[in-house]
Amino acid sequence: MSYLDLPDVLSGDIYRASPITWSLQMIGESNISLQVDITPAQGEISVGESRFFLCEVIGGAKEIDWFAPTGEKIEPGRLDISVIRNDETSSTLTIYNAKVDNAGTYKCVASSGDREAEATVNLKIYQKITFTNVPSPQEFTEGDNAIIVCDVISSPPPTVLWKYKGAKIQFEKDVRFRTLNNNHLQIQGIRKTDDGVYTCEGRIKARGEVDFRSIKVVVNVLPTIRIRQAETNATADMGFSTLLACDADGFPEPMVAWARNNVPLESGDKYSFNEDGSEMTILDVTKLDEGDYTCIAKNKAGESEQELSLKVFVQPKITYLESQTTTEMDEQVTLTCEATGDPTPTITWSVGTRVFTEGEQSPDGDVLVRSDARVSSLTLKYAQYTDAGEYLCTARNAIGETAQPVYLEVRYAPKILGSVTVYTWEGNPANISCEVLAHPSDVSITWQRDGFQLPNANTSNIKIYNTPSASYLEVNAESQSDFGNYNCSASNEIGTESKEFIVIPADVPSAPSITQVQPYSSTAQVLFEEPESTGGVPVLKYRAEWRAVGRGKGVQRVYEVKDGLSSVTVTGLKPETDYEVKMSAINGKGEGDSSQSVVFKTEHVREPSPPILEGTLQPKGNSLKVKWTKQDDGGSPITHYLVRYKAVNSDWKPEIHLPNVSEYVMLIGLEWDTEYDVFVVAENQQGKSKPGTLTFRTSSEPAATTGNHHPSLPPPLLPSLLLCVHPRRRLLHSSVPSALSVIAAFALIDQDVSKEPIVEVRTEEEATANHDAEGHPEPNETTPLTEPEKILDEKSTTELKNVMPGTGAEPNTLTQTNATESKA
Repeated sequence: MSYLDLPDVLSGDIYRASPITWSLQMIGESNISLQVDITPAQGEISVGESRFFLCEVIGGAKEIDWFAPTGEKIEPGRLDISVIRNDETSSTLTIYNAKVDNAGTYKCVASSGDREAEATVNLKIYQKITFTNVPSPQEFTEGDNAIIVCDVISSPPPTVLWKYKGAKIQFEKDVRFRTLNNNHLQIQGIRKTDDGVYTCEGRIKARGEVDFRSIKVVVNVLPTIRIRQAETNATADMGFSTLLACDADGFPEPMVAWARNNVPLESGDKYSFNEDGSEMTILDVTKLDEGDYTCIAKNKAGESEQELSLKVFVQPKITYLESQTTTEMDEQVTLTCEATGDPTPTITWSVGTRVFTEGEQSPDGDVLVRSDARVSSLTLKYAQYTDAGEYLCTARNAIGETAQPVYLEVRYAPKILGSVTVYTWEGNPANISCEVLAHPSDVSITWQRDGFQLPNANTSNIKIYNTPSASYLEVNAESQSDFGNYNCSASNEIGTESKEFIVIPADVPSAPSITQVQPYSSTAQVLFEEPESTGGVPVLKYRAEWRAVGRGKGVQRVYEVKDGLSSVTVTGLKPETDYEVKMSAINGKGEGDSSQSVVFKTEHVREPSPPILEGTLQPKGNSLKVKWTKQDDGGSPITHYLVRYKAVNSDWKPEIHLPNVSEYVMLIGLEWDTEYDVFVVAENQQGKSKPGTLTFRTSSEPAATTGNHHPSLPPPLLPSLLLCVHPRRRLLHSSVPSALSVIAAFALIDQDVSKEPIVEVRTEEEATANHDAEGHPEPNETTPLTEPEKILDEKSTTELKNVMPGTGAEPNTLTQTNATESKA
């Protein structure tokens, strides 16, 4: 059996041959040389990789050993390099996580007896591009000399390139950039614009190897602070708050904090802050809050701070003021007022409408004002009773003002007031008023005549009436002896004063003077001046007397004096007729002489003069009562009135025809908050007057309210129409009011009042004449010489179909206007 036929080692058991067999084997082996092969024949790996090599022996070897490049035999059991004998013919060398110093020539040696063979394998270990320290992000502060760290190793050493935002950095174009010996990138004076992603790229040309790392560079910017207002003003003790604000810029966004006197301020009852802290509100500002505050902004780049100043002003406050008492004609009395505030307030004094300024001194030296810092004094020398009363101390500065009253009490002897002359006539009692001012007001008042106290046994025609502050002497003049002087004396604890009164016989007034007569067709307005002499007592009445020229019988009328009467109206005149008029004045004594007669001629028959309108908004706010005053009828009875109205910039509503006895119309259900025009025309047989005009605006629509009636209807009203006529006219058709009541009632049912205004017509019992009032441009009373017209005709009844009775309320009277002042 040949050597090749010998069995292999199986499962660790050794083939047991006979001694003869082993002898033959040994003889055969001793004649065969050993052959060693290593697979792979060479190796190249990078640091950190692992690799094994198989050493195979031909010729049978007892020992197979591996030797390191240093010549040291590699023993089994090592962790980094493992040697394993696989079988009789092979052994495996494994290098784990190769290091650079593992490189070199490894040798596999096989031996058997005196035979020995070996083979070697050269292991090359290179360093791949490896980034050992590349932190990201890397942060710097703007302005620093920044060094961007990128530690990279390889074998051979790599070539390092730097890129910014994907583009290669051109070092020759920006000298701030340069690569250091350790391949780090230096940026001198780094800017916020240098912020971004940098690329550190390593290359090995021999292997074509390339690798890179991206580095985020963050440039932090030191906070800068912008003060919105370096100095802020506030007012103390008013419950007000004030705001201090600073806006901080930087990167990352700064946090803002506040401090005062190096003490941090925190949110609480006194301070509050907005979300980013840039605004600080100081609550309930007082004077103690005045001073400097520090705004502090912090971020990673550092800290900045700015000072803000708060100036707190204080409104004036009067701290001392005391009332004083003096006696009339005492040498002097001083009122003192003290006040505080910031700025320091100025102090002024006033009484009534008179103002005393600082440093003021009256020409007579009786009043002197002095001020020093926060104190002002008002000195009155030889005070009189008229100086008593309330004085006002006013302290003011740029922030505001305050005022407080102080009282000066002046004690003085009685002062007797009242007219010293009293006019009367025999049989007419005269009242002499002895009115007294005094302080103290406990006064004793007595009357005397010719040294005798009144009343006495010889003066039965004298009576005295007393009140706490006056005494009234009533003298019923029975003869000339009762005219003359009477003495009133008043006393209190300060002193006594007496005054003489004289009773003088009164006379009748002189004649008034007619200055102008303004004639119309059936009336005339007479303007006059008061008498030069009233006879010592007031004029109570005027008498006017007029008649047609050439006729013996005239007409007269007496006019009560009211509100400075200066014109009267004479009525009942015929058109185109000559008249003469004269006047006289009447007082308590009697009637004076008549004035000179003035002749005038009435105008021809014509159309009426325009009515004068007066508008009154009703409580509901969208209803108006339009009342008119009838003027001259032009010598022909007024037949009816025509009423038109419209909202401004809208069309006129249908014309309303009203009877001649009508005196107002009620416009109901108008548009809210709308301006309206109203025209009223009077018409007689000669034609129509020019319109009396009125413009008004309805109220704004009120908030909705609850009620029992339908929202589209006006408040419930009695369905009736009250017709009242002048006492001198008679109602021709007694059935008219009842008929109108029915018409009005049906109008309430049939008419949709939410769409069109309801018109109410009402005539009043007393047709007020205008002849005894002053200032009307024309008379208002129609001559009784014309025939009475019918109150209602068929047309009028039809046109009143939409009428409602009035409420009689007349609040909020509007100012009236007329389309014309013409009397023609």
